[in-house]
Amino acid sequence: MASAQIRISQQALAVLDVALRVPCIFIIDAIFNSYYDPGSGWAGTAGKIFIRVMGILVSSVVLVLSQKALFKFYTLFFAVLLGMVAVLINYYATSHIDFYSAYYKAALGFRLLPRNGPTLWLGMAVLQLVFGMGYVFLLNIQSVCAALVVLDIMIPLWGLIIELPVDVRQLVAVASGLALALHTAVCLALKLKWFYYSCRYVYLLVRHMYRIYGLQLLVEDTWKRIRFPDVLRVFWLTRITAQAIILVYVVRAVRHESAGVGADVGAAAGDHHGYLTRDVFWDLFSNLIISGCDSTLTVLGMSAVISSLAHYLGLSILAFIGSTEEEDKRLGFVAPVLFFILALQTGLSGLDPEDRLIRLSRNMCLLLTAILHFIHGMTDPVLMSLSASHVSSFRRHFPVLLVSLSLFALPVVLSYALWHHYELNTWLFAVTAFCVELCLKVLVSLTVYALFMVDGYHNVLWEKLDDYVYYVRSSGNVIEFVFGVIMFGNGAYTMAFESGSKIRACMMCLHAYFNIYLQAKNGWKTFINRRTAVKKINSLPEMKGEELRDIEDVCAICYQEFATSARITPCHHYFHALCLRKWLYIQDTCPMCHQKVYIEEDGRDRPPFSNNNGYAAPGGEEDGGDFAERQMAEEAAAAGGAEPENELLEDNDSIEYDEDEWGAQNGGSPVEEDYVNDDTDSNGD
Repeated sequence: MASAQIRISQQALAVLDVALRVPCIFIIDAIFNSYYDPGSGWAGTAGKIFIRVMGILVSSVVLVLSQKALFKFYTLFFAVLLGMVAVLINYYATSHIDFYSAYYKAALGFRLLPRNGPTLWLGMAVLQLVFGMGYVFLLNIQSVCAALVVLDIMIPLWGLIIELPVDVRQLVAVASGLALALHTAVCLALKLKWFYYSCRYVYLLVRHMYRIYGLQLLVEDTWKRIRFPDVLRVFWLTRITAQAIILVYVVRAVRHESAGVGADVGAAAGDHHGYLTRDVFWDLFSNLIISGCDSTLTVLGMSAVISSLAHYLGLSILAFIGSTEEEDKRLGFVAPVLFFILALQTGLSGLDPEDRLIRLSRNMCLLLTAILHFIHGMTDPVLMSLSASHVSSFRRHFPVLLVSLSLFALPVVLSYALWHHYELNTWLFAVTAFCVELCLKVLVSLTVYALFMVDGYHNVLWEKLDDYVYYVRSSGNVIEFVFGVIMFGNGAYTMAFESGSKIRACMMCLHAYFNIYLQAKNGWKTFINRRTAVKKINSLPEMKGEELRDIEDVCAICYQEFATSARITPCHHYFHALCLRKWLYIQDTCPMCHQKVYIEEDGRDRPPFSNNNGYAAPGGEEDGGDFAERQMAEEAAAAGGAEPENELLEDNDSIEYDEDEWGAQNGGSPVEEDYVNDDTDSNGD
């Protein structure tokens, strides 16, 4: 029970912390979006600039305050605000209200005050008493001084009761306000020491973190401490909600006015009930979306909202397909970053309203295709692991297959809809290319999945499976590389003839490096490693038939028996050719003894053949030596007389070894599990 209460209190403090930081964002956004006349003279211009700079500076400082300092700041702020409201009420009451005649002048057209004199007096007295007590409580004023402050606030009301002249009453109200302002100034002056030490503490803390951890960790810590994404999200939703209420009120007022001019009462009532039609709703929605990205801060707020939606979408898909990978939970980070980069790249906030809506819809289409690509990256490992582990439960396969088929169907539907409504341009070409690339990636994943499932229903080892998987994935990688080059050309054309910008140039450089250069480099490295491993396997002697059955051992990599043949390393250990080839993709040492896998030229110096347990094979040392020499002679004759040792030593220089990657890859016991994290996988878009 106590832990639940503590958790609720912590959540309440977190909500209050976010709510108190939102007004700072509103002030900064209003300052950046406000317009000032530069023709008002140098003094007026300098004053306005100074006010803007100070407003941004103070709002920024309040925004990054610690939670304790933030609460104390707002305590002082609300105390000053209560004092100002109490003074304004006193001045308004002494100037516009006559308690005995119950006459008053309404402010702003609203007549909310009661028309009975004593009731009005009592209500104002209670209201001022509440304001005075709140002022005293927030400033933590002592008892005697607190009584004097409350009395100072109530004095103008007593002037109304004893019917003082209007000038005297106004003079009393002004004197009361000045006394309260003086007291407030003294209290704030006494707080200057706290303010100085708080600012100094923040400065020292920031300097210490910058020196020890660097600027990046300092920004990340501040970002998390002030809950900046939540602040932006609340700011954007609050702004949109307020604008929606205003727009709905304006639409209703316009409909009422138009109905009252040219229609009877019945038609006006019918129009009142149906004023929010589909066209009106679309206009309201369009205006809200346009105003929701009219500045950099609103674009950040929209990015925060997209982050929340993408985060929960990613969690839902992970729960549906049964994945627990932490790396797959980054959709809530990738989606808003991509949206914000697209907004900066296209200058979204600086466009005209109509152009802004069109550009926003295009950016959303690009963002949707990117999210679908990321979801494919989430489902592909799960699909491969299910097929490689031979899970036969239909309930485990169905969710992943359903998501994969949806990832194939959605790009097709999106491309068809866009081509049906728009003409060909660079944006439509880019979206279509992303959709086609996604469909091809899904087909590659489903093909590899089908190969693994077919292999799972066979009892014997399918030695050609690795080759087929390599061919399929290599074909997919080549197609992705071609699409990357095409997209680079499309971006270059856009930058040269449509909308060139520095951000677009930077993004093209990143695309050329990650999606073209690195993908080509890794693909070529995989090809070289595979070719080298095949050469090494072919240079090793092979054992078949009766000699293979006499070994009575299993492969030390997959722990399965030798069915048809086995390859013998120079250190006299036996492995499947397929298993040893996959091992040689990573490193050029024996899995058992970690000796180099190469063939000695002089067979006389070799120790007798033995199995993986260290026992000599039947037939003795001479039989084993004759067998090895015979195999070496056959391999040398097939190679045209070339010396295998020199060839192998040359191949060793072209392999880059990564023992950690092999250790992570060799964690599963089934043979097919090694295909899941094969080097032939795509490196992403």
